Amino acid sequence: MKYGIVLEGGAMRGLFTAGATDVLMEEGITFDGGVGVSAGAAFGCNIKSEQPGRAVRYNLRFCNDKRYCSKRSLIKTGDLFNADFCYHTVPEKLDLFDFRAYEESPMEFYIVCTDVVSGKPVYHRSTRMDASGLEWLRASASLPLVSRIVEADGRKLLDGGITDSIPLRFMESVGYEKNIVILTQPRDYRKEKTGSLPLVKISMRKYPELIKAVAHRHEMYNAELDYVRKAESEGRAYVIAPEGKLPVKRVEHDQDKLLEAYRMGRKAVKNHLSEIKTFLGIE
Repeated sequence: MKYGIVLEGGAMRGLFTAGATDVLMEEGITFDGGVGVSAGAAFGCNIKSEQPGRAVRYNLRFCNDKRYCSKRSLIKTGDLFNADFCYHTVPEKLDLFDFRAYEESPMEFYIVCTDVVSGKPVYHRSTRMDASGLEWLRASASLPLVSRIVEADGRKLLDGGITDSIPLRFMESVGYEKNIVILTQPRDYRKEKTGSLPLVKISMRKYPELIKAVAHRHEMYNAELDYVRKAESEGRAYVIAPEGKLPVKRVEHDQDKLLEAYRMGRKAVKNHLSEIKTFLGIE
């Protein structure tokens, strides 16, 4: 039996995920494979490189650094999260990502993006976090309106959460029979139709299929929540979710709030560690 982990996005809500996955790594819990969407991919890749603590460390360090995330970056580069600083300067110079450990790990890791031409999800198996791999990672977390379209391997890509926010069904389709699913919204959350659709229609007018995907995202998301609940009731999934609304905004510069979200993720796993181990067949 293959065990997987599914990581939802949510920008800085991903610090909850980082807290949860750090505890799993500290407990020596491993997975045959994983899939990450947006922040779930950007932070979740540290599971494959076996670097607990890295995601929270660099986010606390740079959350107020204008090179990392700022309106200035958006105006100058077209990206709210500066592409060069976030995906090259930080992992290559300031808080080193273990590229070799990532490549040598037997864990499969998939990154979800959205193809802006087809308006469909793309699942990229990331075996190396080289220049191409980093572009896929960046694409997965590139939100419309605050990011440029990313080109990788001949595709035009944006945020994976537009078309597959909680890719449990995908993981099951590639052979993962039991999956830990980490959500960044409380269990009773339901997504509403986005209010930014008019702006998306203007900025993405060349990509009508992407506009359709954005318009129906709330329906897709809520249907995926229903699927996750069904899988959980049937014993195919174990869900880790915040007990209440996380204290962070999608873009958050308050270190205390980021740290609180991270600690909530740690607590969510620690409080249910025995159940998680039982689900994964760990004695």
